[in-house]
Amino acid sequence: MAEAHLTEQPWAEWIRERDDWRGARSKPEALDDLIVLDLSTGHLGGCFCSSILAEFGAEVIRVEPPGGDVLRRFSPFGVQQNGTGLAYLLEGRNKHHVTLNLAKPEGRRLLARLAAKADVLIETFPAGRMDAWGIGYRQLSAKHPGLIYCALSTYGQFGPKARTHRRKPSADVTEQALSGVVHVTGEMASGPEPAPWEVPTKIGGWFAWYAAGAWATFGILAALQFRTVSGRGQMVDVSGAEGIMRYMEDMVLWYEKSGTVRERIGPLDACAFPYTFVKSKGGYTMLAGFSDPNFTALATIMGRPELKEDPRFRTFLDRARLPNKKALHAELERWSSRHTSEEILGAVQDYMLQKRGPGTVATGR
Repeated sequence: MAEAHLTEQPWAEWIRERDDWRGARSKPEALDDLIVLDLSTGHLGGCFCSSILAEFGAEVIRVEPPGGDVLRRFSPFGVQQNGTGLAYLLEGRNKHHVTLNLAKPEGRRLLARLAAKADVLIETFPAGRMDAWGIGYRQLSAKHPGLIYCALSTYGQFGPKARTHRRKPSADVTEQALSGVVHVTGEMASGPEPAPWEVPTKIGGWFAWYAAGAWATFGILAALQFRTVSGRGQMVDVSGAEGIMRYMEDMVLWYEKSGTVRERIGPLDACAFPYTFVKSKGGYTMLAGFSDPNFTALATIMGRPELKEDPRFRTFLDRARLPNKKALHAELERWSSRHTSEEILGAVQDYMLQKRGPGTVATGR
């Protein structure tokens, strides 16, 4: 029996053995028979995409220009480790790193030789740049029809925007702005001047680039499956703006249905309420009690059962209307601001453990 060979082992020793980088390449992985060329330059999305593929077991070769990828200098507030930015250390791991000058014929010839042996190629150059160099999808796939070629850019490789903006490099903040996320992120229209709701507000971090990298990974994995069935590779065209827009599609339906552009609503949730941050004594806490049983429980915990009978808050849909959300948020904060986050959490847990009434409520500090 297999159990006869099992012996007790200290946790620290067990995890040290399995986390030893020297044995990482001997572990069986889903993509351990694939070779990926990552040519992404100054674009965290491409580097993130190849990072995921590397974690799935692919052998990733980072191809950088002379002097290194400018991404090596990207780092929060200039903090670096051994001269390299933290973002690159994070997404550059698990990869081989080589230098090729693709602006010169010899560099392009070497790249073509590498691509002939690769399964996947990732690039983030402006649309048409690789074709102009003679190493784009059309040229490489003619000699290697099984190649999966993934291009990430702000506007994509095809269409009017790609043509008019082909000389512009990809930029995370541009992609966030094009998606609409910059418009809806921020405080509600109230408060002191200058009005914070009039200031474009990007999401913290390179969210659009990461979204593009995630969608690129999905596309590559789908193309690998297609190649398994057909024997043919594919071109995967990823627009970072479209990638992050996928997370904002409810706003398009909102506009189609209402004819209005969604306004900023700060800590309120657009679809369900209460699902929001509220002030507490000495800080903030998160409250979630949006279904009818949940809200009944929350009103009971607050000592305000009459709130459930208020026509503005009676049903899920009543509470979802923006004026009613604002009114209920004020009622929540009248209660929450008198208690610490720990006291609120304790009251919720006590209610749930004692099963004193219907519904459950979630809270977080």
